[in-house]
Amino acid sequence: MSVNFQQLANFIWSVADLLRGPYRPPQYERVMLPLTVLRRFDAVLAPSKEAVLARYQELSAKNISNIDAVLNNLAKDEDGTSLGFHNHSQLDFYKLKGDPDNIGRHLADYIAGFSENVRKIFERFEFDKEIEKLEESNRLYQVVSRFAEIDLHPNHVDNISMGLVFEDLIRRFNEAANETAGDHFTPREVIQLMVNLLLEPDTNVLTQAGVIVTICDPACGTGGMLAEAQNWIRDHNEHATVKVFGQDYNPRSYAVAASDLLIKGHKDGQVVLGNTLTDDPFPDQRFDYLLANPPFGVDWKAEKKIIDTWSNFRGYSGKLPRINDGALLFLLYMMSKFQDYKPGDRNNPGSRTAIVFNGSPLFTGGAGSGESEIRRWIIESDQLEAIVALPEQMFYNTGIGTFIWVVSNRKAEHRKGEIQLIDARERFKPMKRSLGDKRRYLDSVALDAVTREHGGLENSQTSRVFDNTDFGYRRITVLRPLRLRFQINDEARERFLNTCPELFDALQAVQDELGTEPLLDWNQAWATVQKVFKTLPDEMESWAKGAKGSAQKKIFRDCFTTVDPDAEPVIAKRFKADPMGGTSYFPSQTLPTDLTTQGLHILLGLHEDGKKGFIEFESDPALKDFENIPLKEDIVSYVLREVRPYLADAWIDRETLDDLDGGIGKVGYEINFNRVFFQYQPPRPLAEIDTELAEVEKRILSLLGEVTK
Repeated sequence: MSVNFQQLANFIWSVADLLRGPYRPPQYERVMLPLTVLRRFDAVLAPSKEAVLARYQELSAKNISNIDAVLNNLAKDEDGTSLGFHNHSQLDFYKLKGDPDNIGRHLADYIAGFSENVRKIFERFEFDKEIEKLEESNRLYQVVSRFAEIDLHPNHVDNISMGLVFEDLIRRFNEAANETAGDHFTPREVIQLMVNLLLEPDTNVLTQAGVIVTICDPACGTGGMLAEAQNWIRDHNEHATVKVFGQDYNPRSYAVAASDLLIKGHKDGQVVLGNTLTDDPFPDQRFDYLLANPPFGVDWKAEKKIIDTWSNFRGYSGKLPRINDGALLFLLYMMSKFQDYKPGDRNNPGSRTAIVFNGSPLFTGGAGSGESEIRRWIIESDQLEAIVALPEQMFYNTGIGTFIWVVSNRKAEHRKGEIQLIDARERFKPMKRSLGDKRRYLDSVALDAVTREHGGLENSQTSRVFDNTDFGYRRITVLRPLRLRFQINDEARERFLNTCPELFDALQAVQDELGTEPLLDWNQAWATVQKVFKTLPDEMESWAKGAKGSAQKKIFRDCFTTVDPDAEPVIAKRFKADPMGGTSYFPSQTLPTDLTTQGLHILLGLHEDGKKGFIEFESDPALKDFENIPLKEDIVSYVLREVRPYLADAWIDRETLDDLDGGIGKVGYEINFNRVFFQYQPPRPLAEIDTELAEVEKRILSLLGEVTK
């Protein structure tokens, strides 16, 4: 390394003191980062500056347009390598320093002399506004003069060192702006862990001579993840060729990331400004590695109109997540960028990705929802490798818990069919000074421990390995019968006759027949009501026919019945023959050997009525419940063990068994870290608690005594 990058970064950071007054500390980066980029470009372009200016004069004299390609190729570093950008202005930082009275106009002209790729970056920096602001506050000349004193020439600061300087400045400015940093900045140690999880398993491949690696971050922010991934590969193989690609929606973040790419001399890489969910800047490209920290809980309402016109979302044709959280859409996009995988085929090497989520994508949405269907698609295709739970209060703009997902279409042979969960929630160190909501960090010991656990695929107190199917379940509906008590009383009569006054005589006839005492069998009561109405031809005609009759019957039952757990179940349907047709509703499951046919019928809500037929009870909506039954368990055994001992009259809703998968219920997937790593802590003995309370009471009384003396 040609220079101590930390000392250089400290010096550049100190220049920011000149901005005090017109700028608040969180705003310093608006000036310092663009000027650092300019000064580096100025130094890098110096060796070929004269040749570029001479050629520019020739081409301008001939009125030739579109000269960027020619001049970009002519601008070279001292090794003779084309830089991919140029500046054809007569000015440089030393000449800018020589004319204090026109510093603002000259600086704008100098920026306008760059090639289009650099000008676009400075447009996104909106640096013209900062030039005006600095001129108005009489700070522009001072700041530019200080930057002219910084030697960023490649002979003094090579690309690697300059990249580290720029990364350090980005980190410092983002941390200073901690109230918004989390929007585009991920803590360094989180990125390091993601990179370890992503790249460590491939160390043998990545350390080979001549290896070429492509990396993409579709929500790259200021480029921290791309930079850290490059650093890891460079530390392990300085001869590797790394091509990085990124995209971001925030113009200023894009400008920083694109500048970082040029500063490091990555001409083969590309950072693009745009919306990842709707605009794919790399439609024909696939990548070896992808990593991202997409926005948490951000809705995709604005993108929905476009996405709804597509036949699928990036190759995924299933149900999409709810509108209020599009995080999983970023993962689907990243998976669409996986290279094909064929074992042993170098042309189809497969891909790996690491992505940061909050807890929502783990468990939000029940069976059949968009979130569950995406989890199901990923897990059933055996692409979810591991999930690491991070401590809370790790990010700058949120204190919630976060998780790193590792997803791959080329899982190692010993990982196939399995998912590893790692609990790092208690491995944090407290920070001496909070940065926004960030109060904790992971030190190198914690990073190494998690990386080793992942590499070792071990089962321990903080690492568990599961089969894919352990996270799947079938969701069924459990019903219980409606039990109604029938009674005619004054209040119910008044309510009914206010709505159906034309049935006064009919109601009186029913009351004469059934009396006013409560009856606990609605089925018998209703049979009597129907019988009475048949003796009243005028009322029977409207009662039995059309919508009016249906409405009258509903009003009658609503007025004269109340739910009573001691009442008999209400019969909904009668069947002359077995409606199941003698076939099983569980074709793929083995039924308990001691389960009789009659027992199975009852479990499915069918009861023999003593007339060689069957009856089905009406279910009580208030008692409807749901059960998530693990895929590894059969439904019948689970219900007999977990439901029927406590609810003897419960049955399985047959309609839910018909939903999906050949009659075995809706399938869902969720990952519950708390359930997996829960450790029971027995309550303290009551005697110990009583003793402690007595001590507290004594102290309170003592303090009160001192006050009242």
